[in-house]
Amino acid sequence: MAEAADIPRTGPSAARRWLGRGAALLAGTALLGGLLNPATAEAAGAPQAPAADAKARTAQPVSVSLDSFAPAAPVKGDRLTISGTVTNQSKRTITDAHVGLRVGPVLNGRSAIDHAARRDGFSPGADGLEIDEEYAQEIDSLAAGRSLPFRLSVPVDDLDLDSEGIYQLGVSLSGQTAAQPYEQVQGIERTFLPWQPKAAGGQTSLTMLWPLISTPHLTAETDSDEEQTPIFEDDSLAEEIAPGGRLERMVALGRELDITWVVDPDLLASVDAMRGGYRVRNEDGTTRAGSEQSEKLATDWLASVESAVAGKKIVALPYGDPDIASIAHRGKNVSGSLGRLKDATDVAASTVETILHVKPSTDFAWPVEGAVTPSVIDVATSAGARNVIARSDSMREAGSLTYTPSAARPIGGGTTAVVSDDRLSTLFQGDMTKAGNATLAVQRFVAQTLMTTLQDEGNERSLVVAPQRMPTASQARTMAEALRALDDERWSTPQNLTAAAKTEPDARATTRVPGNGSYPSALRKQELPKAAFEEIKETQDRLDRFKVILTNQDRVVPPFGRAVDREMSTSWRGLAEEAQQFRSVVSTYLNQLIGSVQLIEKSEAKLSGHSATIPVTVQNNLLQGVDKLVLRLESSKPTRLKIGEGRYQDQPVKVSGGHSQSVKFTTTANANGPVPVRAQLYTEDGRAYGAPIRFDVNVTEFTPTVMLVLAGGVLLLVLAGFRMYTQRKRQARELEAEQGGTPGDPGAGPAGEGQDGDGGPGQPGDHGPDTAPESPAPSGPGETVDR
Repeated sequence: MAEAADIPRTGPSAARRWLGRGAALLAGTALLGGLLNPATAEAAGAPQAPAADAKARTAQPVSVSLDSFAPAAPVKGDRLTISGTVTNQSKRTITDAHVGLRVGPVLNGRSAIDHAARRDGFSPGADGLEIDEEYAQEIDSLAAGRSLPFRLSVPVDDLDLDSEGIYQLGVSLSGQTAAQPYEQVQGIERTFLPWQPKAAGGQTSLTMLWPLISTPHLTAETDSDEEQTPIFEDDSLAEEIAPGGRLERMVALGRELDITWVVDPDLLASVDAMRGGYRVRNEDGTTRAGSEQSEKLATDWLASVESAVAGKKIVALPYGDPDIASIAHRGKNVSGSLGRLKDATDVAASTVETILHVKPSTDFAWPVEGAVTPSVIDVATSAGARNVIARSDSMREAGSLTYTPSAARPIGGGTTAVVSDDRLSTLFQGDMTKAGNATLAVQRFVAQTLMTTLQDEGNERSLVVAPQRMPTASQARTMAEALRALDDERWSTPQNLTAAAKTEPDARATTRVPGNGSYPSALRKQELPKAAFEEIKETQDRLDRFKVILTNQDRVVPPFGRAVDREMSTSWRGLAEEAQQFRSVVSTYLNQLIGSVQLIEKSEAKLSGHSATIPVTVQNNLLQGVDKLVLRLESSKPTRLKIGEGRYQDQPVKVSGGHSQSVKFTTTANANGPVPVRAQLYTEDGRAYGAPIRFDVNVTEFTPTVMLVLAGGVLLLVLAGFRMYTQRKRQARELEAEQGGTPGDPGAGPAGEGQDGDGGPGQPGDHGPDTAPESPAPSGPGETVDR
């Protein structure tokens, strides 16, 4: 009936409008029945949709998008302007159409706002009547599939708003088709008009978290130069901080707002690493130099952050934004996990202070989506947090509160749960690139904050908004628009997070942390597995063993320590394959560094004496020296081959960067043949370092028996030579005796000296020639002849 009376589109009188609204309120009573008493629904934070609402859901031939709504929270004397687009989604042309504005009933409670926002059909009673036709926009024809823009402008005073509150406001397109030749509503979009004609009895303190968080961009790998030029896995960080990029927009928008900055120190350190020159990994594994333009972007962005946070509250998360819930549910029983979280917390403050020159708060923990359990609280506080940012859909109110309580909740042990509002915190998660979505989000934000203040005027409370960790540029813009729409002098006032945590808690608000079994299954499925924490532990253990031999640990330990922090990052949720790849890259690079200090393979060594030295070479391909290593050479058969004084010998090793050193071991052989030996490096605490090498020592020494045999053979040769000599001398004497030995005889010299065959001087005992050279006389008996 109300719709039939509106067909001529004659403007109703003021009394008629009042009557129409009264009828609308009565008609909507059934729809809002469960919402008029918001006690349970408000406390639970979950609206109940009436069964009658199902009948109101009808397919809409026309889609209505509200692309702008200004002002978001008008006052008396303002002019409300709404613009947008209507799109005919049906297959029929709509004629004799117009776009009109409908003022619905004032809403009672925050759940009523939720309910109205979810309705997708037209309900005559709940959606109210159109205002005067002079404010409508005529559309002669809207063909199938066609879109047309519209713009409505109306003085707020002509809306005849009653008392303060939140009014449902609808923009509808009415018209007719050939199949239905009478006017009816073809499509409608609803939003909300907050109305506060006079100052509120109290104000709500509003805390908005503004997160500067990104995904991990660095592993531990650096270029092989003295400067240790960092290597980025890709160049996406440069895109984020470039003009128009996500992080650039977050800073540019945030500087004008009264907010609390929540920062991951790893993001700051990564951008800082770009300033001095960096390299980017290509898909084929090679690297390329980062551009000078990106280096300048990094410098400019950090300068803008430093300027924006000056005088504002800044909260530093643990380095790398570790996933507290994953550690609590999967990692805390893996040795070292809690220690890594504590270390990430300790390094956070110094990182932020060094780069931004401000001292941050580090006593806040922020579990994913504010979902808390006793184990999550325990892990957070073990790392030094005294405040845990929870969310109201996790810590639900169990009582009969008819209002939203303050955020601070003491939960025991000196720990405070700062409970963010789930409605406001999740409001900007949609696709805010669409103007229609952004407009609706802003109006719901403004409406919900005013409704919170009106719930219990005079009872001033604190409200915390903890949005998604990494808002897109469009989401950040929408968040900023929503904050700017609030008037500090009306129903809300800004407050920083530390002040919100110290607010006097509501005695009736819940302080019970839900049990471990209440953790949302969808979030649990995204957690890092226990195997991930075991891999992290193994990497940390190898790093601990490696660092003790380094002469300059600062070149290795901090980069790997921070890379291990990134392995526990919250950003890996839902990205199991990418997280595994990241851990593998870190582990592989550590293995490469460890393998840069190694033993050089050795072939068979030959030992040709009773004792000798065997060299073993240690190679160091690192850019720094190594020390505190021990090289052990061990014999597998010490009874045949002793090394040093027994089975093995240890010798200290110290090698400069890029050099090799040969270590010599004393050996003693007791038998011939090959003897297997093993060389192994150890750290000073007795842990094996690197892979051993094995080779044979082939013993070929002379034993005492062989020496006796050889000595006997030499003696026999000497005796045989002496016997031959004596026999020759005897024969010579006998021959001389037979020849008489007189002067002038052959063989006698002028003065009794012997002559050789050439007539020259001879030696005593030499024989003369048997005959003169070339003598024509016949040879005598027994003479020899030269031929």
